Amino acid sequence: MQDHPSAIAVLDIAIAHLRDITLPDLKGRAAFDMRVTLNALQLVRRTLALTPESDAAERARLEALLGEAGDLYGLNRALCARIESGEMDLATPGLAAHLRATALEKLAVDQPTYSAYRRATQNKD
Repeated sequence: MQDHPSAIAVLDIAIAHLRDITLPDLKGRAAFDMRVTLNALQLVRRTLALTPESDAAERARLEALLGEAGDLYGLNRALCARIESGEMDLATPGLAAHLRATALEKLAVDQPTYSAYRRATQNKD
């Protein structure tokens, strides 16, 4: 039995083809539209590759921070409620670190070339 290529592998092939073969021949609006398409495909690829691990890490941090179990959506709602009520603020141990880690994980998917993200991750050591 032959395994199918992963969705990420298929995206890698499509992205490389569009970037290396198709894009160089395009001009004007067609070239712009292709760059937008490539960016969208790369976003989908990063989402597939990074989100499962970052969601699991976020959920684990939230469970530790809140002292309760739940799904990611529910835990985020609980965190928002505690912040809104004043029960938690930036002085709460672990909250600032959680918010920073979550923001960096989201930027890794959405804007990995964003200069502030790149600086923040270079100083991670």
